[in-house]
Amino acid sequence: MRRLKTPITFAVIFLLLVSSIFAVPASAATASASLKVTIVETNPYPAKIGEYLDLSIQIENIGRDRAENVDIEIVPEYPFSIDSQANAVQNVGALAPGKFASKEFHLFVDKNAKKGVRSIDIRTRIDQKSPWSEKSFDIRIGTETFDSKGTLELKNVVSNPQAFMPGDRGTITVNLSNTATAPTVSIDGKDYDTNARIQAAALRPLSDGIIILGAPYGEMGLLGPGDSIKLTFNVMITEDATEGTHNLELAIEGNSFDYNSRKNIPIEVDSSNVKVIPSKPLTLINGEAALEFDVANTHPNVLNSVSIKPEAEGVKFYPAEYFIGPMDPDELFTIKFDAVADLDKKEGSEPINLSLSASYSNGINKHENQVSDLQIRQVEENNRSSSSLIIAGVLLAALAAIGILIYRKKRR
Repeated sequence: MRRLKTPITFAVIFLLLVSSIFAVPASAATASASLKVTIVETNPYPAKIGEYLDLSIQIENIGRDRAENVDIEIVPEYPFSIDSQANAVQNVGALAPGKFASKEFHLFVDKNAKKGVRSIDIRTRIDQKSPWSEKSFDIRIGTETFDSKGTLELKNVVSNPQAFMPGDRGTITVNLSNTATAPTVSIDGKDYDTNARIQAAALRPLSDGIIILGAPYGEMGLLGPGDSIKLTFNVMITEDATEGTHNLELAIEGNSFDYNSRKNIPIEVDSSNVKVIPSKPLTLINGEAALEFDVANTHPNVLNSVSIKPEAEGVKFYPAEYFIGPMDPDELFTIKFDAVADLDKKEGSEPINLSLSASYSNGINKHENQVSDLQIRQVEENNRSSSSLIIAGVLLAALAAIGILIYRKKRR
């Protein structure tokens, strides 16, 4: 028995080792599509007791693979409720990597709900065969009333980038300040503190083409007299956004209902970019040329990392790419490339198609535009023949002069 037991033991260990080596990890067996869920808007915010609440939920595929059939489900618990369980699940459909979609859910806040923060669960799955993934979000109910008399003023707004291009992402930063100048104020014989409280702050788009990324601010505390605070919101401009000024609404819940406010926040969308224009004729003389171009920034704000790269079949350029760097609005920059034609690939004197790519950054966003309707003209000049003719002419003139001198001497 002992002789049989030892080989069997080794065989079992060997099989376990082999299975562990060739086993597929759980992470590799599952799809690498990954979903990120964000509540981008709560209307009204904070939620009102005994009234309906609209939740705008954004779902984004941050993975590497395509999610074929995405579902999103809201799991309401007291004090939230939904009219029908069938409306709790919504199908998003296919979602490619880096793409997102939005869905809205209509909830009711119970009339006996208490003021404060309550949580709600949101579940997602990449297809019907995959397990649900769940995340909890906090939703504020009601607005507290305080006796503080400090008021908030919108000091300034900073957009980065200053002017968005369609498809750009960036930030909107608002600077809020408490306008009070003294720690207390007396009204009708009663003293009040002049602190300004920020119970909630939300940025909402008022037109299509603008998406607010991230949840609203909540419970930002209080600002003393003269104090200020900066709130930054992440925004995205869709590819089909129209050019011009778009308005956002900054909704602030302050000390009480009397001190709540709505501020208009304008942002610009402008698709103007980098223009590249030849500044002298595009001509190759005997396969060589110095090509010059004017580069202009027609966008309303500074563009960074501007570079120009030329391409033409059978032609080499030096430098291969011209790096300009930052360009101010309406700035004009002249660049030069030395172009040399490859004689082995050269075919007659037909024009050569030239394309130029201008790459640059608008804020954190990379852009590139092409100029492809240019042609380089080829010219052949026989410099040796011209030089020989000039030399021959000079010699003939010299010989004629010598002959005239000899003739005059003989006559004398």
